Amino acid sequence: MARLEPGRKAPDFTLPSAEGGTVTLQDLRGGKVVVYFYPKASTPGCTTEACDFRDSLASLQGAGYTVLGISPDAVPALQKFADEQSLTFPLLSDEDHAVAEAYGAWGEKTNYGKVTEGLIRSTVVIDEEGTVELAKYNVKATGHVERLRRELGV
Repeated sequence: MARLEPGRKAPDFTLPSAEGGTVTLQDLRGGKVVVYFYPKASTPGCTTEACDFRDSLASLQGAGYTVLGISPDAVPALQKFADEQSLTFPLLSDEDHAVAEAYGAWGEKTNYGKVTEGLIRSTVVIDEEGTVELAKYNVKATGHVERLRRELGV
């Protein structure tokens, strides 16, 4: 899948949320959005990354950013993950990985020397008009949020 580049329009989506209901990107226009894709709820790396976003949420929100986490997990797994980790931002279910594909966050990856197809840990920052401001692929879970905050000046 083609990766998104800054300046390109971010693909719209509507996905079910762990909180119940759905979240539509279009409804967030007028504000900045951090969309991060993670492979699997309740795994060590994904927990580290989610907790880093949770712990940085106040500063990100203070700078006008909404944070959305997207994974191919079903809603019940996301609900459990959010509850266990006290996550206070929306976790969205992309079970058919159509949104991940549209964002270039699905494809071949190497994990422990083995090539597989799956979700590529990625973060896309979208501006108020729905345009990609920043796109990062193959990010490391540890330290990613801190690096992102530095790049965004938050």
